[in-house]
Amino acid sequence: MTRRTQIGVIGGRQVSQEILELAQKVGKEIAQKRAILICGGLGGVMEAACKGAKEAGGLTVGLLPVSSMTEANPYVDIVIPTGLGVARNAVIINACDGVIAIGGSYGTLSEMAFARQKGIPVISLKSWQFDNTIHTTESPEEAVEFVFRQIQMA
Repeated sequence: MTRRTQIGVIGGRQVSQEILELAQKVGKEIAQKRAILICGGLGGVMEAACKGAKEAGGLTVGLLPVSSMTEANPYVDIVIPTGLGVARNAVIINACDGVIAIGGSYGTLSEMAFARQKGIPVISLKSWQFDNTIHTTESPEEAVEFVFRQIQMA
């Protein structure tokens, strides 16, 4: 049996409605490609992406920064409470074949940096752009397509 591709969706908890809508579309696109959505399991971008994935019949995994499973958003299928705080950002990235950053702040930036250090493809959808190794887009569909192309090339 072949392992399913695992795509990380990273971004902030307090974001605009536009960013939430983009995240939900990204989640749906990931699910339609039969990939597993990996995220931090809380609200904002994470919840919107999980909601989109669930609406398309996808599987979602949330790696929580806290020790309680009850804090996961309602669209997480597999809840992993790490109790690691922001250190869980590195754990999220280690579980991903590719990463899509949507909006976000410094936690998102740290996850993007971890991914680049590990050679994991990252695309920025209205998120950070800090060097020429991060491709940017305005389209959820392009973001997912880009990550899948990069994974296949690796």
